[in-house]
Amino acid sequence: MSLDTITSSIDDAVSGFFEPIATWLGEIVFYSVPVAGTQLPLIVAWLVVAGLIFSGWFGLVQIRKFRLAIDVVRGKYDEKGSAGEVNHFQALTAAVSGTVGLGNIAGVAVAVSIGGPGATFWMILCGLLGMATKFVEVTLGVKYREVHADGSVSGGPMHYLPKGLAERFGARGKTLGKVLAVLASAMILFFGLFGGNLFQVNQSYAQLVSVTGGESGMMGSSAGALFFGILIAAIVGIVLLGGIRSIASVTSKLVPAMAGIYIVACIVVILVNVSAVPSAISTIIEGAFNPEGVAGGVLGALIIGFKRAAFSNEAGLGSAPIAHSAVKTKHPASEGLVALLEPFIDTVVICTMTALTIVIANPASWGEARKGESIGGVTITSDAFGTVLPWFPYILTIAVMLFAISTVLTWGYYCMKAWTHLFGRSKASELTFKVMYTLFAVAGSLLTLQTLIDMADAVLFMLAVINIIGLYLLAPVVKRELNSFLAYVRRRDAGLDTEADEDEDQEPVKTTV
Repeated sequence: MSLDTITSSIDDAVSGFFEPIATWLGEIVFYSVPVAGTQLPLIVAWLVVAGLIFSGWFGLVQIRKFRLAIDVVRGKYDEKGSAGEVNHFQALTAAVSGTVGLGNIAGVAVAVSIGGPGATFWMILCGLLGMATKFVEVTLGVKYREVHADGSVSGGPMHYLPKGLAERFGARGKTLGKVLAVLASAMILFFGLFGGNLFQVNQSYAQLVSVTGGESGMMGSSAGALFFGILIAAIVGIVLLGGIRSIASVTSKLVPAMAGIYIVACIVVILVNVSAVPSAISTIIEGAFNPEGVAGGVLGALIIGFKRAAFSNEAGLGSAPIAHSAVKTKHPASEGLVALLEPFIDTVVICTMTALTIVIANPASWGEARKGESIGGVTITSDAFGTVLPWFPYILTIAVMLFAISTVLTWGYYCMKAWTHLFGRSKASELTFKVMYTLFAVAGSLLTLQTLIDMADAVLFMLAVINIIGLYLLAPVVKRELNSFLAYVRRRDAGLDTEADEDEDQEPVKTTV
């Protein structure tokens, strides 16, 4: 029996068993209501409303403190002797690597096809709102993290939900928090294995096959798929063994590289068509308020834009605080400010660059998609670049590979923290997880398991419901932390001695064995 036959049988068996479950779960999580002739997924509304509320609650912190966030990333307010494993820049790139991926390339193309160019405007707005949500959840992630005896750090919703709720609401809050922590860990683990690992490897392999001769090319065979899977698994396994320090070291180089390659390519297309830029911007703004696109209507463009942004930057899902919690700082809000840059980079910059490139280049495939003839993803983006850079599919392949590897690495770290919360931090437990995770990377090039990937998406967005309820309840804690850090910044800027004040401002971080 050939390898292709075996993998096809596995795919069919898995799909047959899990498809009813995935369909049922998807209908619940992504339940939509008809609004003005289009469908509004309630989970998207839930995420956007959270962004609106937190933007108001913290006085548009994403705008007022944007410059301060840049200064923190640059190390201007670093504190000596801070617990943690990585600096602010490394924590940011590690988290960004988990959100920047194929959604920024293919997902945006789908958004401007279904919602029209105007979807870009609403995508940017949603990204700006998501910055406030990200600030809140990451501040809590650092506030309630655990620093272990070996210096490693654990954080995320599985820590701030039980600790924060217990602190605010006593025994009942503690019990509820523990239940939510287990659910959060299980959801993160499930999504990471299938969406953050298997899917990323599968799609990067598909792109590689497409530029090496297709199914009949050098990488189109089962042997080529197996070789690719083993190669990615080896890279992931080696980096995972080094923990967050190793992951941050790699992603701090990969993220700027992959974003740089992609953005430079966008700029080339834009510069070649520079005379079309004003018209493209005008088209985007007008399209935001005029009926255009397959979805039709202003609300259609708004919903598609919000949906793309919400799915892309993961603000409110509770994943990013896991990476940010490893930062070296004594003030949780300092990393919260750093984290608000994440949706800006992911959605406001990279997604917008993709949309602008497509609108300016106006490839034939995009025109067909807007008529509803066929909705492509990465093909539209590739065609847009191809109008100026005929060889771009090869560059796109490199970018996709970098996106995929960095995403797999970051979700490997997220999953390991979820795994150890559920099964303990022993060496045997961690080794078991790392072996399992690398095997999933190998399977990614051989299997599709699309039903499980769809199910993983639903599970991750279920986490958003739990997480954001916790964020609302713990928002006063974030307010205190922000005020504490801003007071520290004022003292630091005034040249006053801040060392004596830090112990008074900060509660000790819990250390566990």
